[in-house]
Amino acid sequence: MERLTNKEEEVMQALWALEKAFVKEIIERLEGENHYNTISTIVRNLEEKGFVSYNAFGKTHQYYPLVSKEAYAKKFMNFASQRFFNNSYKSMVSFFAKEEKISAEELREILEIIEKKK
Repeated sequence: MERLTNKEEEVMQALWALEKAFVKEIIERLEGENHYNTISTIVRNLEEKGFVSYNAFGKTHQYYPLVSKEAYAKKFMNFASQRFFNNSYKSMVSFFAKEEKISAEELREILEIIEKKK
């Protein structure tokens, strides 16, 4: 599974939230001004990459994700861990703690989750 561009990820976020959607519905979910042809091209690129498929209704298509948000997040997080943190989730969590992106309370919650898994 390849990494998506920022705009492709934005379109996928909309599609994951909607579960099934026509291009017009995807556009309504996106922020800012987005042209129909641009979003349609991005959706077709996502189809070629194996991220989405569609049901045809005459000349129009209703798209749905083939890759779950969780599967993509797992792949992306593994990539980020390898590329930026030497494959160390400890280093990754430490980074977020130092940047004050995660609180002590959230760390305690994470520890509870880990302990429950044992």
